[in-house]
Amino acid sequence: MKNLWKPSNWKNFIAILFFTCIQTALWAQDSGGSSTTSSSKKVDVSVSSNEWYTSPWVWVIGAAIFILLLVALLGGGRGRTSSGDRVTVTKTVERDTDV
Repeated sequence: MKNLWKPSNWKNFIAILFFTCIQTALWAQDSGGSSTTSSSKKVDVSVSSNEWYTSPWVWVIGAAIFILLLVALLGGGRGRTSSGDRVTVTKTVERDTDV
């Protein structure tokens, strides 16, 4: 008979139960939603920073460089061949002619 409750299954069950409890606790702290007794709070945040990483063109150039590096690293070995890389198989078929 197959044993369905192995120790690894118990570990998975305990982990799922733990993460479910954590998620429930985090949902309980959410102040948004359809609560009828919510208080209205107003928060004004003004941020005026001109950091280099906040410009969109920096992210576009960074993504282009990243893609070019990936192409160079992953596709660089396709064009090179050496004499040890190729294998040639020759089959010879001989038929009897003494019929």
